[in-house]
Amino acid sequence: MSAKAEHYDVIRKPVITEKATMASENGAVVFEVAIDSNKPQIKEAVEALFGVKVKAVNTTVTKGKVKRFRGQMGKRKDVKKAYVTLEEGNTIDVSTGL
Repeated sequence: MSAKAEHYDVIRKPVITEKATMASENGAVVFEVAIDSNKPQIKEAVEALFGVKVKAVNTTVTKGKVKRFRGQMGKRKDVKKAYVTLEEGNTIDVSTGL
């Protein structure tokens, strides 16, 4: 598959946290994705952009917190994360560029 512009709209950035690093030891990679994307779109985008075979996609939506900014109440944006499990033998190195 060739990478299309829509694929770059679906996958925002990789998530590099302690929990994501532990998931990568089990063959999973964590990405921040567009809030309106679904699992088939995420699977297609990862396979096209990185050239790997995806086994499963699990998603989670973290609701934005209400915070104060200069005395005014504000709300952080909601964030959707995708836990992408890869087939055996496939890897994605997300630590490049750090």
